[in-house]
Amino acid sequence: MKDLLDLYENKEPEIVFNWKDAETDAEGWTVINSLRGGAAGGGTRMRKGLDKNEVLSLAKTMEVKFTVSGPAIGGAKSGINFDPSDPRKKGVLERWYKAVSPLLKSYYGTGGDLNVDEIHEVIPITENCGVWHPQEGVFNGHFQPTEADKINRIGQLRQGVIKVLENSTYSPDVSRKYTVADMITGYGVAEAVKHYYSIYGGDVKGKKAIVQGFGNVGSAAAYYLSQMGVKVIGIIDRVGGLINEDGFSFEEIKELFLNKDGNTLKHPNLIPFEEINDKIWDLQADIFAPCAASRLVTKDQVERLIRSGLEMISSGANVPFADKEIFFGPIMEYADEKLSVVPDFIANCGMARVFAYFMERRVQMTDEAIFSDTSNTIKNAIQKTYNNSNSKTGISSIAFEIALKQLV
Repeated sequence: MKDLLDLYENKEPEIVFNWKDAETDAEGWTVINSLRGGAAGGGTRMRKGLDKNEVLSLAKTMEVKFTVSGPAIGGAKSGINFDPSDPRKKGVLERWYKAVSPLLKSYYGTGGDLNVDEIHEVIPITENCGVWHPQEGVFNGHFQPTEADKINRIGQLRQGVIKVLENSTYSPDVSRKYTVADMITGYGVAEAVKHYYSIYGGDVKGKKAIVQGFGNVGSAAAYYLSQMGVKVIGIIDRVGGLINEDGFSFEEIKELFLNKDGNTLKHPNLIPFEEINDKIWDLQADIFAPCAASRLVTKDQVERLIRSGLEMISSGANVPFADKEIFFGPIMEYADEKLSVVPDFIANCGMARVFAYFMERRVQMTDEAIFSDTSNTIKNAIQKTYNNSNSKTGISSIAFEIALKQLV
């Protein structure tokens, strides 16, 4: 696996598009790792201090993810180095998408990502640039459909991603109009936990979990884990967190989900960040779901969780471990050798899978069909790793090997 990984990590990307904004100091990159299958896909993020290397590593991560989620295309990513709280953000995005629109019409598909909203920013701005849909390039480059078929499938994709959830099994509150895009990634992280225990052995009900991050992914993961009978005992967010060693009830987790302030945990008894960061890693948890930013989880935190009896990690964040390597650094390797780590490209592939699902010819548009498809995709990927080895350690290593054999 290491040799395959070295080959893959060190291979230069096929296309690097670099843009400098004429009106601000914003700078952006689209990195297309490869045009496997005639196209590449990956979202657009914005943050102050972002650089080309971050975009490159995420493009390679996307390519690995597509081996699980489909379609069989190359990985790509766009990133803009600019402060997303700056009031000039909209203008920066408009000029960026205008510059990158020839790629989006030909062979590159994008979507929302960190600080860039799929529904309110990506779709309307790319439409104004003459792009039918942010995924149009994937249709043209990979699927090469007839014009009529393309119209139908783009319509299906457009409708599907922003579909409002009507089924109370999947929505914390149907009156609040949560969409597929709001919930699907966190759902996948929770389903990865469920399938891990059903395949490798053990009952998920009554297991104790810690969730890191309470944005879209973390809050939804906590909600669905609690719904399946997991006791969430700790939540750590950037502003602070909460601990209940007996486990929060499903109603309490649901309340926390409904009361969050945007992507931030809100509670009158919030424990300050420094204090919770000192305590949470020593709680006796079976499951850890890192769902915050990339590269936050340290070796010390992993060691403390293991000492307290941790069994498995379901990676909601892309590259959750604080390694400098693109994929498989020493902290991740240490975790993978000591416990069961379901890697990010399986656990958080929900949104990528939704895109792939809606790109297929006429699919069912019910909540159940969409969510079951993501669940089955994750289940199949975990089953494949188990079929290679039923050991509860080294899961990520095996999963990477399966993926990289398709790419190198």
